[in-house]
Amino acid sequence: MHPSAIDTDRRPFVLVWELTRACELTCKHCRADAQPERHPDELTTAEGKALLDEARRFGENQLVVLSGGDPLARDDTVELVEYGAEQGLLMTLTPSGTASLTPERVDALAEAGARRLAVSVDGGSRAAHDEFRGEPGSFDATVRAAEAAREAGLPLQINTTVCAETVGELPAIRDLVADLDAVLWSVFFLVPIGRGAVLDAIDPARAERVMEWLVDVEATADFGIKTTEAPHYRRVALQRRDGEAGDGDAVDAIGRRVGITAGDGFAFVSHVGDVFPSGFLPVSAGNVRETGLVDCYRTADLFTDLRDPDALRGKCGACEFRGVCGGSRSRAYAETGDPLASDPLCAYVPDGYDGPLPESHEPRQGV
Repeated sequence: MHPSAIDTDRRPFVLVWELTRACELTCKHCRADAQPERHPDELTTAEGKALLDEARRFGENQLVVLSGGDPLARDDTVELVEYGAEQGLLMTLTPSGTASLTPERVDALAEAGARRLAVSVDGGSRAAHDEFRGEPGSFDATVRAAEAAREAGLPLQINTTVCAETVGELPAIRDLVADLDAVLWSVFFLVPIGRGAVLDAIDPARAERVMEWLVDVEATADFGIKTTEAPHYRRVALQRRDGEAGDGDAVDAIGRRVGITAGDGFAFVSHVGDVFPSGFLPVSAGNVRETGLVDCYRTADLFTDLRDPDALRGKCGACEFRGVCGGSRSRAYAETGDPLASDPLCAYVPDGYDGPLPESHEPRQGV
């Protein structure tokens, strides 16, 4: 089945399982507010395998991302990758750039059946990245792991956080993404939760320019680009190529149909089993120890509300692009307390809309 054909009322395109919140890094933007030690109530290996069995109920080729914290802080991660792969799941991993991410561990993940390795790069230089990640040596460990993935034949994804501190680094990071032969650049626009609540986001006008620049980069790059918590990138791309708002066949760089947002094509299971629409939208719809993951995704009121574009409020609810975008439900919740409110990062004003708008800011220059 092509990813664009997935019925997101029935299954997520992306299922993220946060294996642990343990991590050696103290990244400034960390959603999980990661800690040095593992939580005593984490899902066990057996419970994790049961979760992967449940994920297989969504259907063939379900994409599962093992995240953290640092998923390699658990000693059963390779075992879980192998088990999931044996069940027919597409297992991917987002390890932290630490000394533990050795070429040998990358090889073990590839041999276990991992389909992609995603590492984070938040600066175009060693100094900029390590400052943001809070750990000297993180840049070198990340680059070493990326090179090991290339040697192992494991497709590489680069994740980058966009905020006021990192936005000026984007051109240099783009060059590094190309140099490392990554297949995908995932650009995450900051949601102010966890440690990230103390960082400064870019304003809507700057975000619009960044997305226009990303459209131009993707047109010539050998790698794909997707945005995280910035679905209006699809609106920008359509506008740049004079597309129609109702282009329901549009897909992004990893084959997702348009409109994948928290709860609509996306689900997140925390380290202790709580089910969320996204790791950045911390409103639980149940716990896998008590409620089946599949039923929770398909029938919980929170998820079904988030999958109804006509339930959106404010500017997002009036927008003709709501079917291909939908706005970041996580950012709406983080900044307003309402997951169905307008995404305050979006600068677009629908024709004829005269309701409330996000605060305006003095636009900055450049990318």
